[in-house]
Amino acid sequence: MELSYQVDRDHAGCCVRQAARGPMHLSEKLWRKIKWNGTITVNGSPVSSPSHRLEAGDRLVFRWEEKAAVIPVHLPLSLLYEDEDLLVVDKPAGMLIHPTWSGARDTLVQAVGGYFRRTGQHCGIHPLYRLDRDTTGVLMVAKSAFAKHALTRDHSQIYREYLAVCEGRWGIPQGRIEHPIGRVAEGVDRWTVRPDGRPAVTEYRILEENQEWTVLKIHLLTGRTHQIRVHFAHEGHPLVGDPLYGTKDGRIARQALHAWTVRFRHPRTGEEILLTAPMPGDMEGLLGEKSSAE
Repeated sequence: MELSYQVDRDHAGCCVRQAARGPMHLSEKLWRKIKWNGTITVNGSPVSSPSHRLEAGDRLVFRWEEKAAVIPVHLPLSLLYEDEDLLVVDKPAGMLIHPTWSGARDTLVQAVGGYFRRTGQHCGIHPLYRLDRDTTGVLMVAKSAFAKHALTRDHSQIYREYLAVCEGRWGIPQGRIEHPIGRVAEGVDRWTVRPDGRPAVTEYRILEENQEWTVLKIHLLTGRTHQIRVHFAHEGHPLVGDPLYGTKDGRIARQALHAWTVRFRHPRTGEEILLTAPMPGDMEGLLGEKSSAE
């Protein structure tokens, strides 16, 4: 991996270490990795001291190796976007993000590892957020620790919207749900609203509704495990087909939840990027027609 910086007048006189942690926004962990195992050059010449002083106009370049400790698996991936820093995929239902037990296969990180092997890329694999196993849609993967750190310093750096179908008529056109969330019990992978839980805030807007179901566009202001599913179940409107917080539904084999869009500023270029994953067929079938969720 390579990251470069043209020293501006405001940072003239700073040292390499200060540039790394300041205008280049490297994490302390990545800076240490580059310092001990990577290479540093200024205007093409190697630099060994992190105290080396920089002048306006100098070109500072860091190079380091990224490795992914996963077992590559050959699986199809639906790519939405790719560049030297990021890979964005449309995750299918039934796929875990990470192996959750020894020997687990066919996870998203393993599929990405297989894709990188096929395409000859030597990259890290850093999912930037989690999606539940049966939630579909946009999933962002950073190829380096730099991109991961740059996009995860604050929850608001990646603006995500979901499409969901909940049971019954919700009725209130738009609003906010604020309930703290915690585990049902220690060691149990099930979550609930509880006073001693972590703060959780969910914004929503109704796109369509009838007496049977409501189609919602949802934005999370926090990123708690199962947040959407727990909040809507707590309000008496669990997601259609949710086997954990609601009831199974013969029309869909999972919770009706889809990560629809992401919007973010690129960590290297500053360009604003908007990506969308179309509503999957099982949710379209549930509604009986294509959604008009524009």
